[in-house]
Amino acid sequence: MEAGIERILVPGWDLASSAAALELAARHAPLVKAAVGVHPHHAAQTDERAWQELESLIADPRCVAVGEIGLDFFRNLSPPDAQRAAMARQLDRAAGRGLPVLVHDREAHDEVTDLLLAWEGGLDRPARGVLHAFSGDPAMAVALTARGFLVSFALPLAFRSAAGPRAAAPLVAPGSFLVETDAPYLGPERDGRNEPTTVLRVVGELARLREAEPEAVATDVRGAFDRLVGE
Repeated sequence: MEAGIERILVPGWDLASSAAALELAARHAPLVKAAVGVHPHHAAQTDERAWQELESLIADPRCVAVGEIGLDFFRNLSPPDAQRAAMARQLDRAAGRGLPVLVHDREAHDEVTDLLLAWEGGLDRPARGVLHAFSGDPAMAVALTARGFLVSFALPLAFRSAAGPRAAAPLVAPGSFLVETDAPYLGPERDGRNEPTTVLRVVGELARLREAEPEAVATDVRGAFDRLVGE
């Protein structure tokens, strides 16, 4: 918090990590918030008993979002149809509790966009969610933020190879983006420590691309985060 970081949203990627995220949120409130979900890499390994236990975690009042869910057609560690079924199930559970979703999208831009644009949200609330570690293009970012979703930028935004996110960064409306570490991945160095302060570098690059002051970007991020989790 001395670095100016006021909120951290920790997602689960399977049953055990989801339970751990809830424990972290309880131990470090209000700094840490928890999300519960099954990552597409683990979709095929999640049996019906695990799904039922996961759904009980989603009902926990400490759970503020469902995630990390989504589609990953780059690594395909679970078959695509298993990924689709897991994402559909979790979108349904999120809608049932009126929760936002944290979405993993790798090499599945068109399908993820279509699924989210068709998703109704739930409990008479508009659909809410985040495209985590956004890797899409400007058209995807504009379409989804216009619907009320957020795009979240990680450190690759600072690299020229991230052409899509870099092009999208100045185009999305104020208050429609977040910043993240994706720790332990996407850190500042291959073998270095990726910690919450990494987002300060992301804010700096985002400010440069948007021709804005870092303080203004940070204010936008805080407001977007509060709206996402209903604060």
